[in-house]
Amino acid sequence: MKIIKFIVIFSLLFSTQLLAKEKIEIEDGHYGEVFWDGNTFVQKCVDASKLDENKITAFVDGVWQEFELTDFPEMFMSWNIKERIGTLEGIAKGDMPKLEGPHNAIVATYGYRREDSKFRVNNAIKGCGFLPKREKIKKINQMLAETDTLNFMKKLEILKGMYENADSLFDLNKQISLELYATSERGTQTFLNQMTDPTSVMVFMAIPTFKLKTIAYLLHPENPELTDYEKDVVEYINRIHSYFHGEFSKEFIAVIYNIVEVYNSSPGNKNGRGTLIVP
Repeated sequence: MKIIKFIVIFSLLFSTQLLAKEKIEIEDGHYGEVFWDGNTFVQKCVDASKLDENKITAFVDGVWQEFELTDFPEMFMSWNIKERIGTLEGIAKGDMPKLEGPHNAIVATYGYRREDSKFRVNNAIKGCGFLPKREKIKKINQMLAETDTLNFMKKLEILKGMYENADSLFDLNKQISLELYATSERGTQTFLNQMTDPTSVMVFMAIPTFKLKTIAYLLHPENPELTDYEKDVVEYINRIHSYFHGEFSKEFIAVIYNIVEVYNSSPGNKNGRGTLIVP
């Protein structure tokens, strides 16, 4: 009973601290004092120490909660991989990639009221993809580094081969992205929300339509406390981004979207319309 009381009190104190820090940002406009330590940060609303057990703990709705990760269902994977391979084949033929599909996720977040808005809710489009399995990420990082100077067409074939072997290469309960624009001087609304409450909902504009309810875990490349695996994750997400788009002068903040629930939101389907399909 004492343990339960302690947890409740600790949660309330943590919530109060967040609100107090938010007040500093709203009054003074210095959100860097809230989340950043110099040029880096630690996302204090997420505990990823059990991520290798497919569990993640997060401060959601003012309470610490543990979430079990779930794998993507076959219907999501079939759609996602088919669309990605088709896009790469189209690019190789000179076609422009479509905006709709599995790459561009519409990400909804909530939690922090920035000084220029009356609202905490936000929506943004984020380029996303798959994360390699923990035991394969180092080897894939090495492969990307060794083939980075190949011509673009050969790199497209390598990317296609990765998607053709998605089941064996990728961690099928995660999506990944980069936070390209948040800095200690200015935070994007997505970043500020995820640093306050990591709940993030991803929707893809396509038919079939899928909705992913996730816990976002943010990793700054200059954080000295990153584990060896987290360093590999930051390296991979930045490498795969540069592999397609070209070299960048810096490493960006990496984001792991840990999948908790998957919905079929396809219209006109009695098994769609926002139906939970996993777990």
